[in-house]
Amino acid sequence: MRVRRGLVATVRGLGLAIASLAGSITLFTLAVVSLVFIPLGIGVIATPLVLALVRAHANQRRLLAARWCGVEIPLPYRALPPVSRPGVVGVVDRCTRLLKDPATWRDLLWLFVDLTAGAVLALLAAGLIPFGVEGWTLALGTWRPIVHGAGGYWYGFIPVTSQSTANYAALLGSGVMVLGVFASPVLLRAHFLLGRALLAPTPRMTLAERVQRLTETRHDAVDTSAAELRRIERDLHDGAQARLVAMGMSLGTVEALMEKDPAKARELLSAARASSAEALAELRDLVRGIHPPVLAERGLGDAVQALALRMPLAVEVEVDLPGRPGEPVESAAYFSVSELLTNAAKHSGAERVWVDIHHDDPTGTLRIAVTDDGKGGAFASEGSGLSGVQRRLGAFDGVMAISSPVGGPTMVTIEIPCELSAPRPTA
Repeated sequence: MRVRRGLVATVRGLGLAIASLAGSITLFTLAVVSLVFIPLGIGVIATPLVLALVRAHANQRRLLAARWCGVEIPLPYRALPPVSRPGVVGVVDRCTRLLKDPATWRDLLWLFVDLTAGAVLALLAAGLIPFGVEGWTLALGTWRPIVHGAGGYWYGFIPVTSQSTANYAALLGSGVMVLGVFASPVLLRAHFLLGRALLAPTPRMTLAERVQRLTETRHDAVDTSAAELRRIERDLHDGAQARLVAMGMSLGTVEALMEKDPAKARELLSAARASSAEALAELRDLVRGIHPPVLAERGLGDAVQALALRMPLAVEVEVDLPGRPGEPVESAAYFSVSELLTNAAKHSGAERVWVDIHHDDPTGTLRIAVTDDGKGGAFASEGSGLSGVQRRLGAFDGVMAISSPVGGPTMVTIEIPCELSAPRPTA
């Protein structure tokens, strides 16, 4: 097993050496040239294209680092808004944003380090075992034509001039091969760790991104709260309030008809009773929309199961929560699931939906997966229900991932950092 790992690391090291020497040198040269030509105007157009290639090259290295050595390298790039200005002005704006991103300059520094120190580490990982094999080939007789043709040959620190010195080379080669079996995987990992030191975001960049994200989510939370208050006001005005006003007018009429027309008075009383029942139902629905009683009383799992029973399609819910999240997180998770189920019922064409809710103790994360067997093609466009879910989760540092290929299935995964408390006693 260890020998196999060493051989695999040798082959991978060779590929990385080629990528470092060829890819990084080419991209570094192109990047420097495009930056130099910015004052002439040509670089303004070329720089965004070259930097896109640099980021793709860096992302490929991130992918290999995770796959080959388990070295995770987070993305440090700032989000670029879509080009909103036409023509040259939009190109200049995009180029300026890229150059203001600290990650751009760290990528360029990484290219330089990758084509120097990174290439050396990759070549060492690729060369140890082949160098050891060379010592054995010398002992097997290849030393004669080499020495006779070149007039002499050094294998490491051993001058190969005869069969006995070739045997010494084979002995040294054996040691180098053993070293390569153990050292090549370590050198390969060191190559990726060197890359992570430059490609990963610095604490300052992480803090700046965190502040920006919190600022955006705060604005979103304020806007969402204001919109929710307007919705509640509208529902009260157009629903329960209107029914209560009508019921008051009916009771006034009943009071005037009690002696003149008792039959008509009883009819109006019956209508007023029906209006009061409808107003009460609307108030209950309104309260349920603000914070469902079952959520407060029985928790997220039971609230989602009750929600599933009201859906027009088959919904299977699996819950594994040994405790309860905080009330704000619980509410955000519930309404996020409600929105996802509503979207699935309206737009997916699905027949079944599966909801899995569990808590990952090691990472302290509430994970919810909503999967449907619909037609797929879902994405979080601006103003859609899915973008609303993202904004709702952002207030809690939550994230949402969407996997929805055309033809389905669609799987939306929600992760919210939180700790669970002990289950609250039910009334």
